[in-house]
Amino acid sequence: MALSFCGNNDIKAYSVEYGVLNNGCFVDALNLVPHVFLLFITFPILFIGWGSQSSKVQIHHNTWLHFPGHNMRWILTFLLLFVHVCEFAEGLVSNKVMSSNHLHLFMPAFMGFIAATTSVVYYHNIETSNFPKLLLVLFIYWVLAFITKSIKLWKFAEYKVGPQHLRFCITALLVILYGLLMAVEINVIRVRKYVFFANPQKVKPPEDLQDLGVRFLQPFVNLLSKATYWWMNPLIIGAHKRPIELKKIGKLPIAMRALTNYLRLKDAYEDQRTAEDPERAPSIWRSMYRAFGRPILLSSTFRYLADLLGFAGPLCISGIVKYLKTKDEVATADKMKETYLGVYFMSSTELLQNSSVLAILLFLALVLQRTFLQASYYVTIETGINLRGALLAMIYNKILRLSTSNMSMGEMTLGQINNLVAIETNQLMWFLFLCPNLWAMPVQIVMGVILLYYLLGCSALVGASVIVLLAPVQYLIATKLADTQKNTLEHSTDRLKTTTEILKGIKLLKLYAWENIFCDSVEETRGKELTSLKTFAFYTSMSIFMNAAIPIAAVLATFVMHHFINKTGPSPSEAFAALALFHILVTPLFLLSTVVRFAVKALVSVQKLGEFLQSDEIGDDSWRNGDISVTLEPGKKHLGMTKAINRKQPMRYQMDNYEHPTRRPLRPTETEDVAVKVSNGSFTWGSNLLTLSDINIRIPTGQLTMIVGQVGCGKSSLLLAMLGEMQAIEGRVYWSKLPDCEMINEGNISKNRYSVAYAAQKSWLLNATVEENITFGSPFNKQRYKAVIDACSLQPDIDLLPFGDQTEIGERGINLSGGQRQRICVARALYQNTNIVFLDDPFSALDIHLSDHLMQEGILKFLQDDKRTVVLVTHKLQYLIHADWIIAMKDGSVLREGTLKDIQTHDVELYDHWKTLMNRQDQELEKDIQQDSQTTLERKTLRRAFYSREAKNQIDDEDEEEEEEEEDDDNMSMTTNRRSKIPWKVCWCYLSSGGFFMVFLMVSSKLLKHSVIVTIDYWLALWTSSKTNQSAEDGSDMFNGTSPQDSYYLTVFIILCAAGITLCLITSLTVEFLGLSAATNLHHNLLNKIIHAPIRYTNTTLQHLQVYSSTVNTCSHIPPTLESLTRSTLLCLSAIGVIASITPAFLIALVPLGVAFYFIQKYFRVASKDLQDLDDSTQLPLLCHFSETAEGLTTIRAFRQEARFKQRMLELTDTNNTAYLFLSAANRWLEVRTDYLGAVIVLTAAATSIWSLRYGLQAGGLVGLGLTYALTVTNYLNWVVRNLADLEVQMAAVKKVNSFLGTESENYEGSMDSSQVPENWPHNGEIKIQDLCVRYDPMLKPVLKHVNAYVEPGQKVGICGRTGSGKSSLSLAFFNMVDIFEGKIIIDGIDICKLPLQTLRSRLSIILQDPVLFSGSIRFNLDPERTCTDDRLWEALEIAQLKNMVKALAGGLDAVVTEGGENFSVGQRQLFCLARAFVRKSSILIMDEATASIDMATENILQKVVMTAFADRTVVTIAHRVHTILTADLVIVMKRGNILEYDKPETLLEQEDGMFASFVKADM
Repeated sequence: MALSFCGNNDIKAYSVEYGVLNNGCFVDALNLVPHVFLLFITFPILFIGWGSQSSKVQIHHNTWLHFPGHNMRWILTFLLLFVHVCEFAEGLVSNKVMSSNHLHLFMPAFMGFIAATTSVVYYHNIETSNFPKLLLVLFIYWVLAFITKSIKLWKFAEYKVGPQHLRFCITALLVILYGLLMAVEINVIRVRKYVFFANPQKVKPPEDLQDLGVRFLQPFVNLLSKATYWWMNPLIIGAHKRPIELKKIGKLPIAMRALTNYLRLKDAYEDQRTAEDPERAPSIWRSMYRAFGRPILLSSTFRYLADLLGFAGPLCISGIVKYLKTKDEVATADKMKETYLGVYFMSSTELLQNSSVLAILLFLALVLQRTFLQASYYVTIETGINLRGALLAMIYNKILRLSTSNMSMGEMTLGQINNLVAIETNQLMWFLFLCPNLWAMPVQIVMGVILLYYLLGCSALVGASVIVLLAPVQYLIATKLADTQKNTLEHSTDRLKTTTEILKGIKLLKLYAWENIFCDSVEETRGKELTSLKTFAFYTSMSIFMNAAIPIAAVLATFVMHHFINKTGPSPSEAFAALALFHILVTPLFLLSTVVRFAVKALVSVQKLGEFLQSDEIGDDSWRNGDISVTLEPGKKHLGMTKAINRKQPMRYQMDNYEHPTRRPLRPTETEDVAVKVSNGSFTWGSNLLTLSDINIRIPTGQLTMIVGQVGCGKSSLLLAMLGEMQAIEGRVYWSKLPDCEMINEGNISKNRYSVAYAAQKSWLLNATVEENITFGSPFNKQRYKAVIDACSLQPDIDLLPFGDQTEIGERGINLSGGQRQRICVARALYQNTNIVFLDDPFSALDIHLSDHLMQEGILKFLQDDKRTVVLVTHKLQYLIHADWIIAMKDGSVLREGTLKDIQTHDVELYDHWKTLMNRQDQELEKDIQQDSQTTLERKTLRRAFYSREAKNQIDDEDEEEEEEEEDDDNMSMTTNRRSKIPWKVCWCYLSSGGFFMVFLMVSSKLLKHSVIVTIDYWLALWTSSKTNQSAEDGSDMFNGTSPQDSYYLTVFIILCAAGITLCLITSLTVEFLGLSAATNLHHNLLNKIIHAPIRYTNTTLQHLQVYSSTVNTCSHIPPTLESLTRSTLLCLSAIGVIASITPAFLIALVPLGVAFYFIQKYFRVASKDLQDLDDSTQLPLLCHFSETAEGLTTIRAFRQEARFKQRMLELTDTNNTAYLFLSAANRWLEVRTDYLGAVIVLTAAATSIWSLRYGLQAGGLVGLGLTYALTVTNYLNWVVRNLADLEVQMAAVKKVNSFLGTESENYEGSMDSSQVPENWPHNGEIKIQDLCVRYDPMLKPVLKHVNAYVEPGQKVGICGRTGSGKSSLSLAFFNMVDIFEGKIIIDGIDICKLPLQTLRSRLSIILQDPVLFSGSIRFNLDPERTCTDDRLWEALEIAQLKNMVKALAGGLDAVVTEGGENFSVGQRQLFCLARAFVRKSSILIMDEATASIDMATENILQKVVMTAFADRTVVTIAHRVHTILTADLVIVMKRGNILEYDKPETLLEQEDGMFASFVKADM
């Protein structure tokens, strides 16, 4: 009987004459009992359970619970399994020594392993179905196992078996583990009281799991699922069928929400403010440590464990190579001395000398190391995300309390705030990701050096010193990289700014033929950017080169030294262990430089954050509530506030500020009819200059107050001062409370007491639908909404929008014109149910007709009927007759206050001045309706934008359809189309744009480099193996000094290493510079395309900008990805090649591994792309929300909407964090799986080598080589997949650029040569229009149909007509901006279609309706070509009535114009545009409604000036107000693209029923 349980070489094996327990075999059999018991009981329960479970599909996770000691139990069970494996191995190896098989040596261990596995499966099922009574089975099992193992241990001790024997140690360990598991089980009984107690405890699952919206289960699943991210499987595999949406990833668990973390961080921050030193700024570092220190410590622990396990790899390799050769020479007789109880006991070290055991240990160590490493990453990432959420919330709360002066005086720009949000918080988050490395790396390096020394002696220290000495160089390169990156960033923001300006003003640039000048300026900044990019590319390639070359150099130094010191090469086991160690050492050193760089960045970020959090806040405006408001944070005293209120003035005002709300000095009689009262007020914007001084005003309740005055006299400031946005130097603002009686009647519901409806002068919209912008957080009331829309006459505009009032507007939505934006802001103020309404110049961007309507319907009817107090700032003096109270201002103080009657009697002069100004306006007041107005024009541009957009979309769609077949929505086709594929064609396009020579160089040098690196290692293997073979053949040669063969090996080795290092340098340089030249070419072509595209494309400016900025950035990220991808792929391939060439049997095992890898990467890439998109798409709204808030601070605070905005911010942050968290969890999912695959590869490589060695197939050195390579595979497999996924995203950007480069440009050449055009053409200004037909796009209907007209030289022509009649299209046709597909325009005898565009457009002038200014100087705006003299510029400015203003500016003509001309008012900007046209003395001037936003007085002057300055030139005016063209020589009336009437104005007026006559009648 070969397989007897107790062995059959000894008759005594079954005898029990010395007592049952003294038979070792019986004790082992007794150990089987508990295991069998457990299996018998649990299997039926599990089967029944599973059977019933399959009927109710899957238990939903709201029943999940963790019993007490959950993690402890999992850890103990894993340890138990490991010890059982050891026991099994020990049993097998001991069994080999015995003369016959003793099953009892390993059978109980095997059964124990199965029982332990079953126990954990069983436990998991009980836990998820929450049925604790069944745990009793496990309890009994642990007790039984504990008792039987204790008996065994006691017997061992009796028979003098001690700790020097391995089996004794294992048994002792098992006793301890079973004891601990028993304790865990008792603890569950103690806590849950499910048995032996009368009332079992009722337990609910955690709150998050009851909420089905929470899909992020990492914190709630069991330990195994946590470690392998098993719970992600359905999500990632499901992504292959249909894309992952926001719904699928659900909400964040409560512990990870921004609010929770914000409170943690804030408490830690505020706790540092001590009573003794309230001014001291709390340290952000300390608060971060207090709030998030513990998870970081946990992560660092994981990291240390992983690093220590990492060293098991090289040691196991050296062991395997060493013990492969040793035969079992030790005599069996010696071994048999160690027998007790009739069986052999092996010593503790002997097991580790068996190469098969070592291979399995290596596998387990790898699996554990990778698990710990990923756990460490995950914990840091989760903490980083939590920290970012908390910081964002902190920054946002601070923004809402920033003092306005900070924003306007430029101490805190929008850009800075955006950087804080987008850059600084991310820097800190990244620092947190990397910070465990800071303290883990030194430990790793020290350990590595010690091990090397132990393996190779002194020579190892040489190699290590090479690595360590080169580390500072790497750090230097890293810091240089950071600097150049900063420079590059500055240049690229400059470039983006210029490009944005160009795209916004592209129409003007084309009309003035200036696009090339501006294009050159972009190219210039791009040039600067490219020089810094070149340095950047150089340093990057250096850093890559260092990373690749250092290990080669270190190995070279080590083995050369070893050769000279020991006079022999190293043995294979030492050599390959050393090689593996060097590979391990390089990573931390390479990363160290990165981490240090990030640490430096993090320090800067924290400093910036600290400054921001310490900056001035707005005063506590409790006076606005009439009484002290309950602040949101009662715990915080008024510490931070004091600074803002008082920086410049003595103490007593400050005291007043705080005390005054408690006592109310006003007598009730005064308060009843005054809503707001300012007494003796002086206000400033934070500098020492007083903006408002000596203000004493009152705003009567329930009446209409108007504030008038010249531009810049402080009207808006007065409103803001009342809202508490300015710093009060002295005096107070009193807000009255509602009288008590009224409070009761109102029920205080209808009108929100403490908020003020405020419409700012610069309109501010949210990125939301039109409806949300108007209701602004108030409940929707249909009637009221309708009334407001009508009052602001928004209905026609809303009808034009693609989705009505559900259309997104704002930054990222549809571009509305100024008037439309302003009316929406006014509508918002009207809709809010507040007592007080502040309107700051609501009419500025509206034409007469609309302003009247708004005044009558909105202000007089809608607001006054509600008895709301209205304060109106306005320039339109004709409305003064409606005012109940007038405040006239001048130069920052009040000139007059009273009713119109008062002013008429007391200040006749002022009244007369108003009267003259109003005369013109009165005529217009009587008019009933104005046909064509600015508004209608805006509607027209809006409509046109949609037309062009639709057309463009149609074109785009067709392109798309060619590429992909129609995607139906049925599931089948979705499934097939979700394959993510990398567009290799696009990839080739990208590479070829970098130049073919570079591509060839890159590919060849890459392949060469890798083959050389493999050769180096292979050569090392040959060298070391030759050593062992020699010594085996003749023992004498060992110590006789170096053989000639040795030095031959050495020289080849040195040459190969040198070649490898050179090739590393070449590849790293080519990749970077290839990427650089590709990006350069792409950018150049893209810019030219965008600037020279026909106008219909540029209407969709925003899309362009996004395409432009994002793709240019993405394209610069491609080279590193490509580099990394090719490197990791080639490394993996070369490794597999090496192993296969050494042990061909490995290829058989490779097939299933390859299949597994293919599926993992296939699923991952799809899911990763979706999650990446989600992350990007959720980040944008978050950043926008921040910048939006910073822009609309005054409005938000006036409306008292802070809480709602905070809520919105928290929601947006949480969504973005969810996406990011899922993305990083998916990365972990991938890495755990590829790492396990890598471990399996190592195991198979080791197993096949050992197996093939049994049949004596090859030398030990090669086995070492194979295993070293197998170890590197584990590191690089996941990089292959990650880089593939990244490359896919980046190639999409290139594809976008390519499709964009496919659009056609305008035809700039024309059929004539520019030299054939006379120098002074057009000198007369005669225009013939013959049978002209025009359309915007070949897809669209014509906008002008067969127009004929003739204009004599020097005539003044007026064109009028309703909206959409084709007036503006006609003006564009003069410049060949639109598609003239029939007929022609002849100017001074030349057909304009034949002219080169540049010539044509540079000889005509046009003044557009929207004023466009560029940042730069005034001179640059008037004359970018630098061709005119100063006198000519001053003359133009004088004509435009700007001379005095420009003279007053610092720098005169060289005074600064900010972006978009923001530092001038809209009227002034329009005048600059007029001046620009006057500078270009062309004989034809076209004015497209150019006087829309200029006040009456100035417009009068202008009309006269244009008539005189352009007396002998042709002027074509597109009329806004018909009376402006009454003096013209010729009037053209258009309708629907045709000319309806065409004659002198006098003649047309005589035709009573004519169109022109009806216009004029309406206008009078």
